[in-house]
Amino acid sequence: MARDSQAALVALNRFGFGARGGASGDFVNAASDPRGFVKAELSRPNGVLLEVPGLSSTAALGKAVFDYQFEIKQARDAASKSGAPATATEGPPQQASPDARVQRRNLSLSSIAKDIMAKEPAKESAKEMAMQTAENGSANATMTPAETMQPGAAKPPPQPLNIIQKTFRAEALARLQRGTIADCGFAERLVVFWSNHFCISANKGPLARMWAGSFEREAIRPHVLGRFADMLQAVEQHPAMLFFLDNQQSLGPDSRAGVNRNRGLNENLAREIMELHTLGVGGGYSQDDVTSLARVITGWTYAGRQGQLGTPGTFVFNANAHQPGAQRVMGKIYEANGVAQGEAVLADIARHPSTAKFVATKFARHFTADEPPPSLVARLHDVFTKSDGDLKALATVLVDSDEAWQAPLTKLRSPYEFLVASGRLLARNPEDPGRYLNGLNVLGQPLWSPAGPNGFPDTNAAWAAPEGIKLRLDISAQIASNLADRIDPRDLLELVAADAASPETRRTIERAESRQQALALLLMSPEFQRR
Repeated sequence: MARDSQAALVALNRFGFGARGGASGDFVNAASDPRGFVKAELSRPNGVLLEVPGLSSTAALGKAVFDYQFEIKQARDAASKSGAPATATEGPPQQASPDARVQRRNLSLSSIAKDIMAKEPAKESAKEMAMQTAENGSANATMTPAETMQPGAAKPPPQPLNIIQKTFRAEALARLQRGTIADCGFAERLVVFWSNHFCISANKGPLARMWAGSFEREAIRPHVLGRFADMLQAVEQHPAMLFFLDNQQSLGPDSRAGVNRNRGLNENLAREIMELHTLGVGGGYSQDDVTSLARVITGWTYAGRQGQLGTPGTFVFNANAHQPGAQRVMGKIYEANGVAQGEAVLADIARHPSTAKFVATKFARHFTADEPPPSLVARLHDVFTKSDGDLKALATVLVDSDEAWQAPLTKLRSPYEFLVASGRLLARNPEDPGRYLNGLNVLGQPLWSPAGPNGFPDTNAAWAAPEGIKLRLDISAQIASNLADRIDPRDLLELVAADAASPETRRTIERAESRQQALALLLMSPEFQRR
């Protein structure tokens, strides 16, 4: 049984989020067929999707911001003309001036974001934001701007912060609940991996925070068990990514819009596509290739409030902003044929040998070791190339490889993995995301909010610093103080590791001065912290 127990520990920790508490039987099921237990989730492709009532599409969320901003601007225009202060409950706004109408037509998501950010309390804490959201309640948050601007409205219109924070928390809760209830959690681990690979940051501004969850649901999840090239295109054409890397501001210097506005390229998105999303540093591209790709994807933007180019809040191609003419990228000429020009470039670099190497190495590093076995990297590289970037095939080869099962459990769980694993073990399906979000902030991995476009780090050095370990111990102690009276940590140890638990861990828990201390020590044990 010991050998099966060790394989079960690898199955649950390396590939999943750990065993669930209660009567789940996860450890027994994993021990009986470790590889089959992990791969079972790969046979349910629709199980990766996250379709939860109440979660809106990116377009709907964008429209909500557009509509709210438009109503606020109308009130301001009317108040400015009349000399009266603009209030949230004043009567219908007066007709705006022609100049104001021109301004409204030119509103972009960037200007909306800046406007909303200016209204946010500069020093409001995350806890205060959460409390404010709860106090306002769903009734206020669901009122439309038109309704809240009418005389005698029961409540003032929801502040942008409330709408955005409520959306963010709802998306976070849906993701946390899915990770908590999953059988193994392998599919969710894949979602987390690819979401971090193609990351945006909710700290970019209110729009990015509003769209962080819908970006993952729409651009990542449908392709986690599909083709890399399809995920790449979905990601790069998603409004959240375009906003995060400022591509809506990029104009072809020779395009109609570029000439009229005397503005040019923004290379942010093109650079990160090559450096972080596909080829990797040293992947064979040059600065000229970055500039050429930036020209190719000019005009990739999203529709604004008036929907002149398409449904508000959706990806659109603006031909007036697109750099005309053919472009050379990575030695190949791409003829000028609108949006298809950029899609052809993405399709080619998705299949480039450097992309296969970069993805295979990063994938193996995440699931095995900071320095992954070269033989495993080579096998993943081979299947990525031969299968045309089939990500289900990539995951299957990983689970089938002996190296992934034989490598020691040395990688420290990330803060997100640690907190989700804790909730699973304690059979606590979250009803409110607050504690998780606060814990992630404390531990240095705020949800969907990496410090840069390279995502959160995936090495032990990033998470195993003494201060980080101390913070984990503090959180473990807090969890134990709330639940230890109802739980016997010795029973939980059997769910966590059974016969794979080391004698040292068993002695430590048995000799603890209290159940509270024993539970905290269990949560900090190598069997729980390492994957």
